[in-house]
Amino acid sequence: MPEMELKAYVRDVPDYPKPGIVFKDLTPLWKDPAAFRSMVERMVSHFRESQVETVVAIESRGLILGSPIAYALGAGLVPVRKAGKLPWRTVKVSYSLEYGSATSELHTDAVAPGTRVLIVDDLLATGGTVEAAIKLVLHLQGKIVGLAFLAELAFLKGRERLLPCGAEIFSLIQYGEP
Repeated sequence: MPEMELKAYVRDVPDYPKPGIVFKDLTPLWKDPAAFRSMVERMVSHFRESQVETVVAIESRGLILGSPIAYALGAGLVPVRKAGKLPWRTVKVSYSLEYGSATSELHTDAVAPGTRVLIVDDLLATGGTVEAAIKLVLHLQGKIVGLAFLAELAFLKGRERLLPCGAEIFSLIQYGEP
């Protein structure tokens, strides 16, 4: 299923979560078995030769993608979650959002030093959330082999923010100028 067909499953929701924003709703794509399968297979195919050992999936929609990707790659799965949601000792990083700040956490034993990690999230926008996940993985001395996204809002230039980590950045669907 070509990219344009996958893009056709994404629903635009105007003025959500606030006026002027056009939210990219991915749930129609996930609901369709053939589109969901195609999405997972294409993401897995792209990273199959990367020897991924652990998929780090960003809460919450990244977990929807990360789980089948980890399974198909024969890798483990660990979540990056909002502060206070993980039940064990954590490392944490705070970062700025468009209107405020947030803190993400990862278990201290989630990534052993040298582990080959693929970070997965549903959408690359400004890059702040995934940049926090990168910092957490690097703090635990993991080796990031890739950053995978279902969709990318290229006009927000989040990719540029992530380039310094040196990992491959892959998105199936792009919106706007790269």
